[in-house]
Amino acid sequence: MTTLTEAPPPLAPTAPEKKPPRRRGRWTPYLLLLPGILWLLVFFALPMVYQGSTSVQTGSLEDGYKVTWHFATYWDALSEYWPQFLRSVLYAGAATILCLLLGYPLAYLIAFRAGRWKHLIMILVIAPFFTSFLIRTLAWKTILADGGPVVGALNSLHVLDVTSWLGMTSGDRVLATPLAVVCGLTYNFLPFMILPLYTSLERIDGRLHEAAGDLYAKPFTTFRKVTFPLSTPGVVSGTLLTFIPAAGDYVNADLLGSTDTRMVGNVIQSQFLRILDYPTAAALSFILMFAILIMVTLYIRRSGTEDLV
Repeated sequence: MTTLTEAPPPLAPTAPEKKPPRRRGRWTPYLLLLPGILWLLVFFALPMVYQGSTSVQTGSLEDGYKVTWHFATYWDALSEYWPQFLRSVLYAGAATILCLLLGYPLAYLIAFRAGRWKHLIMILVIAPFFTSFLIRTLAWKTILADGGPVVGALNSLHVLDVTSWLGMTSGDRVLATPLAVVCGLTYNFLPFMILPLYTSLERIDGRLHEAAGDLYAKPFTTFRKVTFPLSTPGVVSGTLLTFIPAAGDYVNADLLGSTDTRMVGNVIQSQFLRILDYPTAAALSFILMFAILIMVTLYIRRSGTEDLV
């Protein structure tokens, strides 16, 4: 007996492979970044390149300047104006420390104790931004004027005797002294310290404080073990936002100080606008930028945090 086998059914035609759909909008992020990149190139990179070429030029304003790769300008500028560089770092460091000591309690108050007054206090913090930087600095000339109430109160408390011994003031005068410059820097840059501190403190979960209290931690221990470590990003951000502009500032030293309190920003401004020595001014600018960059890098690495606010 023979067995008949049926032929297998014909295979269905296979559908052609579909190509993966083209990702639409993959260039959208780059197009969104393009205006910012162009802005940085036109208003940051190109001026940096121009200033870099200016710093290695030689010549005069009458005969013109030519790029001769004269790097000795950097050494000449640093060897001549190193006191102003040192003074800028000291004044900016003192103002940063004062801003931290004044700003942290206020930021803590706003974040945890202000309640319904939080928004009002925040408006008062940023209120100085509503007026010109120049006007705010000029106001301190009136506040610290000779014979004024502030100087009189400091005299009655014998504070000026201590500051004179430290070299911060001169006799009964506060204006045209290092103390006046540091006061102006502290006042003008204090909001840059308070805002990052407040943002960092605002992020702290209040239940952590409750947990510390449940573990019988005293308020100071809670602050030392919980609050301050968690607010470190705000401390780092605030100190950077205060120190960097304060180190390059020249308005406070010009209006509140004297020739003995000139900072490197005053030297750069004078070289650019009065003496018209453009290579030296450009070299001083780059030295200041690199010095701040090195200090900031070491500070961030030392602080052990990269979560800046």
